[in-house]
Amino acid sequence: MATKDILVVDDEVGIRELLSEILFDEGYRIHLAENASQARTFRENHTPDLVLLDIWMPDTDGLSLLKEWVAQERLTMPVIMMSGHGTIETAMEAMRIGASDFLEKPIALQKLLATVAKAIQQGVPTTVGSFQQETLSEKPEREKTDQIPLPLDLPLREAREHFDNLYFNYQMKKENGNISRIAEKAGIERTHLYRKLKQLGIKPLKKGSGETQ
Repeated sequence: MATKDILVVDDEVGIRELLSEILFDEGYRIHLAENASQARTFRENHTPDLVLLDIWMPDTDGLSLLKEWVAQERLTMPVIMMSGHGTIETAMEAMRIGASDFLEKPIALQKLLATVAKAIQQGVPTTVGSFQQETLSEKPEREKTDQIPLPLDLPLREAREHFDNLYFNYQMKKENGNISRIAEKAGIERTHLYRKLKQLGIKPLKKGSGETQ
């Protein structure tokens, strides 16, 4: 069996050395990174068989780095998150993003070896694909809304009308014309919303095009 490469990412030198010694004795080839920056550089040039990634690091935390790899389609290897201050919520979030497992420090020897072997055998979890699709589908929408030009040099009333027009046109498309959902999100009554749309010259979609009766 070919030697497996493991990248250990942890800002604590003692943890890096301990994990390195244990895993090296088990026949793994070990690579070390003391922060997210070094981990990024390594991942740009190599694809390890497994990553042991600490959550709490000074520059970029482990969850943020995990999300980066998902967004960049670089999470092609199983990642085991590690933390000495972990919570159930943190572990669940890591698994939702795409982590294979979660280890709480101090890490017991047999627990470490069993988790590593299992993660390498099973490979990248299927949740990575769903989170990646979620990330990619949300990104264009965020970019669109972030780049909306607001005419700040206009009188306040005209600028407000311009914003209202952009806002309600966006909501009409997003909610497929469902007046009830748009009114709930905007925090106004349906009758007031109808008057507002008429004032702005926005025509509600025809019945059956998204509005529930």
